[in-house]
Amino acid sequence: MRVLGVDPGLTRCGVGVVEGLAGRRAALVAVGVERSDPGAGIDDRLLTIADGLDRWLDAYLPDVVAIERVFAQHNVSTVMGTAQVAGLAMVAAARRGIPVALHTPSEVKAAVTGSGRAGKAQVQHMVAQILGLSEVPRPADAADALALAICHLWRPAGLMDRAELLPNTPAQRAWAAAEQAARRKG
Repeated sequence: MRVLGVDPGLTRCGVGVVEGLAGRRAALVAVGVERSDPGAGIDDRLLTIADGLDRWLDAYLPDVVAIERVFAQHNVSTVMGTAQVAGLAMVAAARRGIPVALHTPSEVKAAVTGSGRAGKAQVQHMVAQILGLSEVPRPADAADALALAICHLWRPAGLMDRAELLPNTPAQRAWAAAEQAARRKG
């Protein structure tokens, strides 16, 4: 399975592609950060990030997109930008019929480190170790995107319920086909 992890952010949106291997192993395919100019208008910033996400989806053809579930923070403007970028990633995936999974930060930390309360440095270190990298991916947004992808490989819960998808869209049809295939396998 190939997973595109998205750590949504308006200034820096981390993206990472991981391929699942036998024996609960994972391999790095690509990692990076899509950036927007903080001095630009919100519409231009969102367009910049959307175009970048489209490039990643078209270049790496993931089987699923894992996105960090947005949670409330005290800084409303940060939450808004993060939620808007998460929405862009969901729409871009849905347009391609790619299932979307949402994972909480504590779920990602637990999957990668064994503790839902792990710090950023510990998560980054474990991402590097799991993927066999000689150094920690930088910036932190890139490492977080890889952690999301690894989390989904190991804990695929978080796939959006079919009821959350719009009816008769490519994403809904992909979900129905996956459910049907799973039932056939027994």
